[in-house]
Amino acid sequence: MIGNEGARVVVIGEALMDVVHRTSGDVDEAPGGSPANVALTLGRLGRTPTLVTRLGDDDRGRRIRRWLEHSGVSAAVVDARRTSTAIAHLDAQGAARYEFDLDWDLDDCASSVVATADLVHVGSVAAVLDPGASRVAGLVRAAREHATITFDPNIRPALIDDPETVRARVAELVALADVVKASDDDLSWLHPGRDIHDVAREWQALGPVLVVVTLGADGAVAVTADSRIRIPAVRSTVVDTVGAGDTFMGALIDGLAAHGGAGAAVRRPGHGIRPEALEEILRRAAQAAAITVSRPGADPPRLAELTALVA
Repeated sequence: MIGNEGARVVVIGEALMDVVHRTSGDVDEAPGGSPANVALTLGRLGRTPTLVTRLGDDDRGRRIRRWLEHSGVSAAVVDARRTSTAIAHLDAQGAARYEFDLDWDLDDCASSVVATADLVHVGSVAAVLDPGASRVAGLVRAAREHATITFDPNIRPALIDDPETVRARVAELVALADVVKASDDDLSWLHPGRDIHDVAREWQALGPVLVVVTLGADGAVAVTADSRIRIPAVRSTVVDTVGAGDTFMGALIDGLAAHGGAGAAVRRPGHGIRPEALEEILRRAAQAAAITVSRPGADPPRLAELTALVA
């Protein structure tokens, strides 16, 4: 399959400032937000993604802009009254519990950016939080005519007041997407009491070419119409898990685009990713995530760093 190194990738969603409280008592501030971290990963892996997001004209917003630009991410910014924050409290294992102060919506500028995309990624808070969530869904519907759609629900229970509405929105986006990545925690919240492998198969039957479920220390499993691939986790010393799933998502998108997975043609019969190529893509994404968890904060690897480890 012919690669697509020049694919135009657009990521839609929140960029914010992570305020991380560590068990040592230290408090760090660093740019983050799930879609922003995905865009950052893509930029560091050599892509030139555009992030459609919302930021305030304040010190935090300016810092986030510089952070994105330094990794090759172009930001299409909707002005906000303030830059959003996520307060993360880490436990002894490095896992994070979040509290959010968010301002999320979009304006008409997003449509023109998405209109030229070969691949559009959406997810997390931006996909379910009003008033912006309905605009995100509308952009996805329009983009399907010409672009691959990728989706990561990345559920944040602390933000959710109406679980059934969120579950319905996630189901709608799953059906519109070509590639879905979710964690086992996401599926446990969205479908409590269900076997996550059964849910993954049901999601794939709704329309996606590929559904990937990350399983933490147990690796990841990928489901397509005619295959199921399981990969192990990559051994790593965990400092914290902030940004690990977003790094996996960004590396997954990068790998899919490199194997011709950008553009609406991906959903045509015979145009999917071959199983052997998919396993390679998944292993590379797991390696990228392992690098991120080995250092503090959402700090995905650069291309040379990842290439040296997977060569």
